Amino acid sequence: MSSLGDNIKNRRIELGLSQEELADKLGYKSRSTIAKIESGINDLTQSKIAAFAKVLNTTRSQLMGDSDKCAVVSPAANGLSRYGIHPIEKKKFRMLGSIACGEPIYCNEDYQTFIEASADINADFCLTAKGDSMINARIYDGDVVFIKSTPEVYNGEIAAVVVDDEATLKRVYYYKEENKVVLVAENPKYAPLVYVNEELNHINILGRAVAFMSNIK
Repeated sequence: MSSLGDNIKNRRIELGLSQEELADKLGYKSRSTIAKIESGINDLTQSKIAAFAKVLNTTRSQLMGDSDKCAVVSPAANGLSRYGIHPIEKKKFRMLGSIACGEPIYCNEDYQTFIEASADINADFCLTAKGDSMINARIYDGDVVFIKSTPEVYNGEIAAVVVDDEATLKRVYYYKEENKVVLVAENPKYAPLVYVNEELNHINILGRAVAFMSNIK
């Protein structure tokens, strides 16, 4: 996958722009800033990436390499955006089986299935929710939940958690002084799942839930 700097450089060349011209369009004083960005020396904030995407007539997701190829935003799409209508850029996410919203279920790692969704979702894979324990967080049975891989989450965040070989979706709370993890449902009919001491060795956080997708019923 190309880097942000490579994608900016490639798109600039596609448009026939010099580094000086791109620097002028973005308000930079000299081409050296563009050269450093394209070589990966200078990092960009999200707002700056958005500014580059606008000038280069593409999308932020495309510049960040979330899709396989930088795509041109057509003049027709630009016209629609003036009226608040924007085309949806999509990419594929790996489907990692199902995850329980209720009692934990066996974690089925099926990497052969993919879900297509918005490229703006910052996730590494997705799971299908099963059960009703997260309904007060607006996650229903059958919803697709998108997960950003991380071994740790902040207290109160919703995460995909594997206990032994069983996976569940819950809010996670860690109490360091008590060496305790509590997994809390978003449905009062489910009691919290509490793990202490050596039991923590059997807990693995797959990642943080960052988005979900529901079917209209």
